[in-house]
Amino acid sequence: MAKYGEGDKRWIVEDRPDGANVHNWHWAETDCLEWSRSLLSNLLSNLVILDGEGNLFIKIKKIEKVDGEAYVNVRKGKNIPGYELNVSLSWEGEAKDSDGKSLLKVDGSVEIPYISDENADEDPEIKVTIKDEGPVGKRLKEAMVAKGKPVIEEKIRIYVQSMAKGGPAKDELEAKKVAPKGQSTAVKEAEADSATPAAGEKKEVKKESSKGFKKETNKGFKTISMTEKFSCRARDMYEILMDENRWKGFTQSNARISKELGGEFSIFDGSVTGTNVELQEGKIIVQKWRFGSWPDGIVSTVRLTFDEPEPGLTVIQLLHTDIPEEDRYGNATVVENTERGWRDLIFHRIRAVFGFGI
Repeated sequence: MAKYGEGDKRWIVEDRPDGANVHNWHWAETDCLEWSRSLLSNLLSNLVILDGEGNLFIKIKKIEKVDGEAYVNVRKGKNIPGYELNVSLSWEGEAKDSDGKSLLKVDGSVEIPYISDENADEDPEIKVTIKDEGPVGKRLKEAMVAKGKPVIEEKIRIYVQSMAKGGPAKDELEAKKVAPKGQSTAVKEAEADSATPAAGEKKEVKKESSKGFKKETNKGFKTISMTEKFSCRARDMYEILMDENRWKGFTQSNARISKELGGEFSIFDGSVTGTNVELQEGKIIVQKWRFGSWPDGIVSTVRLTFDEPEPGLTVIQLLHTDIPEEDRYGNATVVENTERGWRDLIFHRIRAVFGFGI
């Protein structure tokens, strides 16, 4: 034990000459306001809410302001976010008649007065206003409230989850990770080079056949399998999933779907994009799917097999492989959200809209 008046070095956290905060023993605070503005702008700008459903066209244009404060404190690897934000959005709407002629074009705003870490488990208050309060304007406003608020709430949840993961502080911590003691940068670079095939050398890759899919072997990727039954013919289900107008109808979102092999598609207002790999009418759909929130370069595979054991009964087998465990913001709910999306936003809605329930 140290003598009275002397410090015991075992209990003193000395300042390092290099200024490093080793293992974030001290509190390290990261200002996240500009990062929050950027993320919220990416999440909430140019969002199509309605694209002709009921002859209404509604779109969120951009973030007008993000005021308040946002920060993340980190100590010993623990993230403690704090934020109180006031967010304003602008939106535009247009109503057309049955002949496609414009009845009214309007501008409006959305106020989210209080997004706070104290209410992280609750959806924030969302106030929708419009500049024209006439009958058509009122109809557009009601549509924006009904269809737009759930979209905005989902985007805000992504922001809240990202802050809980550390926001920009998470990236900074990853960047500060160093190689094991004694290993130089040159050694790390050499190891990276050795892992890259030399020119002319072919790296062994297991390829998928057109009739089967690779099993889950990569750490960090998951597979979803699901079996669903519908009271319809198999060709009807195939057509619904490959027809962009019907897709728009049951998802209430914008879609562009090519029916050609190798053709591209964009669904859920562009949140999911991909290409057709194999198509057999009424039997098989194989597609490459990519979600916009996933890390760059990651593409999954969707295989839908249609079986009709008896007329009027269709059984669909879904196999969705190569789904990342985390999105680009570090949220570890990708698999859960993808499975819920297939079940609630696709299969259940098809039953509800087309009356194919079992």
